[in-house]
Amino acid sequence: MIREGNRLTLLENGEAYFPALVAALDSARIEAHVETYLFRADASGMAVVRSLMRAARRGVVARLLMDGFGSRGLSAVLLAELRTAGVEVLFFRPELGALRIRRSRLRRMHRKLAVVDARVAFVGGINLIDDLNGRNLAAPRLDYAVQVEGPLVADIHAAARRLWLQVGWSRLGLRRGEDAWLKPVIQPAGAQRAELCMRDALHHRHSIESAYLEAIQHARQEIFLANAYFLPGLRFRRALVEAARRGVRVVLIMQGQTDHPLFRAATRALYRHFLENGIEIFEYHASELHAKVAVVDGYWATVGSSNIDPFSLRLAREANVMVHDREFAQHLMASLETAQSRGAHRVHRMVWRRISWPVRLGSWLAYGLVRVLMGLARFAPEPSASTDSRDPFAPL
Repeated sequence: MIREGNRLTLLENGEAYFPALVAALDSARIEAHVETYLFRADASGMAVVRSLMRAARRGVVARLLMDGFGSRGLSAVLLAELRTAGVEVLFFRPELGALRIRRSRLRRMHRKLAVVDARVAFVGGINLIDDLNGRNLAAPRLDYAVQVEGPLVADIHAAARRLWLQVGWSRLGLRRGEDAWLKPVIQPAGAQRAELCMRDALHHRHSIESAYLEAIQHARQEIFLANAYFLPGLRFRRALVEAARRGVRVVLIMQGQTDHPLFRAATRALYRHFLENGIEIFEYHASELHAKVAVVDGYWATVGSSNIDPFSLRLAREANVMVHDREFAQHLMASLETAQSRGAHRVHRMVWRRISWPVRLGSWLAYGLVRVLMGLARFAPEPSASTDSRDPFAPL
């Protein structure tokens, strides 16, 4: 549902995100909740957990929910320190054994959000990890988040509460009821319109993809999309091509550097069809592209955790903010155009036509392999919290 009366602040990279998040946590009076997929005990990750510990010590209800796979950077010592300080810590489907190979292991909590005192929230693609923490990164990875104040915070707060309770219900020691959570007071904070879109395995299976498709299908001038892992299905590809055919400028910014070569090869299998239909493709080489954002017609925009691939759109829990505001969209557009001009190389149609057939074949094999693997995982049963939400550091 679109909420009126919000104030939205675009945060580019951890350089802007972490100071804003830590400042909000340090101002918390009653409740602070943080969710992340990846955690690393580097300067940025520790700044956030230290602020949660400070909040807990002054009597704030402080909660940290991490994905069980992505939280492997959290040591048992740091976990004990958090809990001693009073921070409640839960893990979404922790990895209980590297040798337990099950299709359902791909069903992860990939969203990144935070809510403080039910008055300010953060949603985006930025994990609790330094911008330069990666493989040979010479420059900060490109990523975004949005700080939210106003009525939309109530929806983000409700989503955070719902998942926390779902995970916590399986833990005898953490059955705190709904009364333990604040009741948001909905007050306007600005004039911007936005909505929260989530993906889960129950009521919101296709919400994020549907929001993208609606925006693309109604585009009249320009679609500008930057996505770290881009492997869309047939409907999404058709929507982009049809937009280009009716005269809409379609620009895709893809990974130039990646820690997942198989995914990049699979994405490149789609290049020729896109290029032949007038879609512009750029590969970002200045650093790692981790953004999951888009701007349509300078008015509609999205910032969040969801990639356009089978993992995000069919398996993981994701959260995006869909913004209906010209000022915000143009701010994001300006940032993307700067990144494009300074760090992206255009993929030219005539050059791509000359790519050798073994390379093309390899790309299509990678594409088929990724789609098949994700397709198999899609039909795996959703594990219950009672069997997959245990503390990874507790006795088995």
